[in-house]
Amino acid sequence: MTRSFSLFLIIVACFFQLNAQQKLSTKASISVVTCGPGTDLYTAFGHSAFRVFDPSLGIDKVYNYGTFDFNAPNFYLNFAKGNLTYFLATGNFNRFLRIYQYENRWVKTQVLNLSNEDVQAMYLFLEENAKPENRNYQYDFFYDNCSTKIEAVVTAVLKDKIQFSNKHITTQKTHRDLIYDYTKDFKWGKFGIDLALGAVIDDEASKNDYKFLPDYIFEAFEQATIQKEGVIEPLVQNEYLIIKEKPIANSTKLLTPFNVILLFSLLIVYKTYKNFQLKKRSKWLDFLLFLTTGIIGILVLLLWFATTHTATYQNFNFLWAFAPNIVIAFYLLKTNTPKWLHYYLILNILLLITMVICWLLKIQIFNLALLPLIVALALRYVYLMQVIKLKK
Repeated sequence: MTRSFSLFLIIVACFFQLNAQQKLSTKASISVVTCGPGTDLYTAFGHSAFRVFDPSLGIDKVYNYGTFDFNAPNFYLNFAKGNLTYFLATGNFNRFLRIYQYENRWVKTQVLNLSNEDVQAMYLFLEENAKPENRNYQYDFFYDNCSTKIEAVVTAVLKDKIQFSNKHITTQKTHRDLIYDYTKDFKWGKFGIDLALGAVIDDEASKNDYKFLPDYIFEAFEQATIQKEGVIEPLVQNEYLIIKEKPIANSTKLLTPFNVILLFSLLIVYKTYKNFQLKKRSKWLDFLLFLTTGIIGILVLLLWFATTHTATYQNFNFLWAFAPNIVIAFYLLKTNTPKWLHYYLILNILLLITMVICWLLKIQIFNLALLPLIVALALRYVYLMQVIKLKK
């Protein structure tokens, strides 16, 4: 009985091994799948995948490079440090579609104009890449994601047969501009992105850099060509809209970053005015102001120096969110503040001026919601300087 069961397992294993390496029929096709943005920030940029379809053999699989495991050891710590391990997952295409239908996201496919040999080569490459020992890769939002993988895989398999012209890209945008195109309706998400990412994303993006976004990969394939038996032909044979999204009315949100920070800034200005009138400093306001900006400053510097995220370098948000403020906050709880604090406040004002100069020169583009806060901080710093000066 044991020997029979072992033999059965061997036969099953051989079957699956043969299935993984099986020969596709002449009706088989490879498609690039592009999915529209969703209503959550992590879905705002859309998605890309491959589809292998062979009606004769009953194969209809999706190959998805945009997969990660929340349950992986130290996932959140690795995510914060920039050690993002993504992997190629496979699944039934119809199940894949149901998810996007439920999320009300459009799905398009581009059937590639490939010979039977190229279809087989693409299929074998994806199957090999999907094996547990091969499927993992180090994710990078701009340079190695589910979208960039599409062109990379096609180029790796078809090599010089295909040509991407990038003629569809006629704008000159920065990475921040490209992000903004997709986060207009995610005000808080955009604010967080502008706070966490540095001046490196304000450099002009090359035409290839645009391809971290699925929409641009879709257009790149529309313009691409393939050489078949010495003849140059379009790489895309057919395009299909498989799921059409249903229009949803946009709701007006009052609690945007600009509105919230504006109210907070007006409170700072008001309290500063009342302090000036009553000649009495609000110590708890100063404590919370310096503590908060100090904590944000520390997070900005950690993202810059303590992670491998390529987009968090050279983040000049530290000019207004000055990390040493976290220590100064406790000095400001005292009635009698040290005299050297006067010079520290001068430094803070100079940092704010430097930030404004960086903004005007487009060295780094800061979120517009910070504008009222910068004015309020400058006013508060000047007031504190006068208070400390009078106590000398």
